[in-house]
Amino acid sequence: MPMPNNDILGLKTETPMVLLRQMPRQMQAKVMAKLEYMNPACSHYYRVAAAVVRDAEEKNLIHPGMTLVDWTYGNSGIALAMAGASRGYKLLLVAPDKISREKQDVLRAIGAELVITPSDALPGEARSCMNVAESLVGNLSNAFFAGMYDHPLNFEVHRDSTGPEIFSQTDGAITHVFVPLSSAAMASGVGAFLKSKNPAIRLIGVEPVGSVFAGLLKSGVPGPAAFSELEEIGAATPPRFWDPSLIDEVVQVSDEDAMNCGRALLRTEAVFAGSASGAVMMAALNAASGLGPDATVVAVLSDFGGYSLSKMYRDEWMRQHGFYRREKSSLEQITAEDILRLKAQRDLIVAYPENTLAEVFEMMKQNDVSQLPIVSYNAPIGSISENRILSILIENDDAMNSKVVGFMEPPFPVCQPDAAISELSEKLQQNASGVLISMLDGKLQLLTKSDLIDALTHK
Repeated sequence: MPMPNNDILGLKTETPMVLLRQMPRQMQAKVMAKLEYMNPACSHYYRVAAAVVRDAEEKNLIHPGMTLVDWTYGNSGIALAMAGASRGYKLLLVAPDKISREKQDVLRAIGAELVITPSDALPGEARSCMNVAESLVGNLSNAFFAGMYDHPLNFEVHRDSTGPEIFSQTDGAITHVFVPLSSAAMASGVGAFLKSKNPAIRLIGVEPVGSVFAGLLKSGVPGPAAFSELEEIGAATPPRFWDPSLIDEVVQVSDEDAMNCGRALLRTEAVFAGSASGAVMMAALNAASGLGPDATVVAVLSDFGGYSLSKMYRDEWMRQHGFYRREKSSLEQITAEDILRLKAQRDLIVAYPENTLAEVFEMMKQNDVSQLPIVSYNAPIGSISENRILSILIENDDAMNSKVVGFMEPPFPVCQPDAAISELSEKLQQNASGVLISMLDGKLQLLTKSDLIDALTHK
């Protein structure tokens, strides 16, 4: 019988892996989200903080009553503060002023003393959060610098725990994994394990525009640093755990795309993640759109959306920073693919230029349809309807044996599966009796006004 899981610092429960259904619905690849923020500290740093505190205690480097000191972008500090609080330690944390109000409130609620430094201070500058934290440790008695960012356990826990969980939860079918890059410890740890199981697994690091990793991977030289509003992702200098042998690609995502993807993730998938996770999911979805049905894509979502309520989830803040995108209405969210799901699935009946009017009319009767697209080499070149055939026969009753190509009406307009119902309706209002949908497998499907009405009454 397993032992009860009673230690808040040592919970062994795996973080969930969920299959996304809405955002990748037009994609052939399977897209999954590893909800690494679903633990007591609401970030992937829970594993690291627990390991760092246990390790320091085992080595007699700390004891209750001491002050743990570190610098943080918020999540690592919250995890360390929770680990420390449960063991009787005081916490002194240094953070840049760009971290969200929620993170600052949570840190103070846990009991941590918080020192705020300017976000534009680069590593190495005296006023940077890293240097301020190290200076504070030197001036305090009975203090211990946790150094989670560069701690060896930061790499080891992801190699020994996170990586195996991802492999197991996908039954080893994973082909691509997308990981946020900050200290690069999680990317390197996860990559080290997964590639030991299957070297063909591709590990893609994700960073904001203005982070250094894309340049490091491409030329060994850090890319030009620039400010980003994204939290818990990106770096201004090369970190200790950067290992280009484990990283297949680095993708940069803009602040606007990352935050709007995060907001969409909550609205469509009920996954409540932060801006770093939004960046990772944006990169994963972009890649998955070009992959086939054999691909299993995992996005590691490392930060909790509840710590971003005053920023990316607040419309006013998004507008002030030029990131806001209007949410689609419920009608605009209905797509051609959604409408096709409501129809009985069958191959589209089409006519070919060499068919006679008699053959086409027989096809209509046999399949109970009143109109057909005329297709050549899978490309629509025209259409024909019962009314058109009737008018032809009134004028010339010998025309039934003539080729349909000589009597074609204009072809139906063609739309993609992701076309919104508003676009489809507009096409149908332009005197078209149907709209062809070009599916991902190359086949065509037909939608009519009655199909749109059915979709609206079923929505």
